[in-house]
Amino acid sequence: MQDPLFYAAAIPAVLIVGISKSGLGGGSLGILSIPILSLVASPSVGAAIMLPLLIAMDIMGLITFRGKGDLRNLRILIPAALVGIAIGALTFRFTSDAMLRGLIGMLSIGFVAQRLLGRSRVLPPTLPSVARGSVWGAMSGFTSFIANAGGPPFVIYLAPQQLDKLVFVGTSVIFFSVINAVKVVPFILLGLFDARNLTTSLALLPLAPVGYWLGLKLLMKVDQVRFYQITIAALFVAGCKLLWDAAGAYLG
Repeated sequence: MQDPLFYAAAIPAVLIVGISKSGLGGGSLGILSIPILSLVASPSVGAAIMLPLLIAMDIMGLITFRGKGDLRNLRILIPAALVGIAIGALTFRFTSDAMLRGLIGMLSIGFVAQRLLGRSRVLPPTLPSVARGSVWGAMSGFTSFIANAGGPPFVIYLAPQQLDKLVFVGTSVIFFSVINAVKVVPFILLGLFDARNLTTSLALLPLAPVGYWLGLKLLMKVDQVRFYQITIAALFVAGCKLLWDAAGAYLG
């Protein structure tokens, strides 16, 4: 793509994703990049361009946060996410993106409201749960494939456990590294990769470490309490954006 307007939208979108992928906001801030990129490319083209960049950022994350993932949660979340991706690939042509975004938006805002209502009392950390982890893990894999919105379900499940911020980010890095790697095969089978999209991804690739570095610097400056405050705030913003997109699809 040679259009300067495309890069005017794509450059900030990639930087936002990089900041989000390094852990700030629990990964939910990445949703804000999707509408920016959608101004100059269709959602399917945007997803195909972003996936190689996400994988590059995943590699950086695996190196940076090696040994930080919570294995108990990953053993629950990853198999469930693979099921969600498979369902997403099989139903990709028939699923309403707007309806899915609206559902995740409402769940995200509802979760934030529940946390805010409980601020007057100390909420004890929850424990890993096969039942809850399977539901939210599958939802994350499904929404990641269909609508690039896998972050909110992941945060809804993991944030109440109040893990150390580096463990939280390390778990996120491993989880989404697996999701993004698995998504490559169905993307190829669905014809979402072509020479133009891959060339565009290559042109944007130098921005991936820049955005990731910015996010990492910010992450290291915030303490544990502020980290979760930012994570919940990012989830609320993401939920509002998803609802706005869904409403626009139905009303427009």
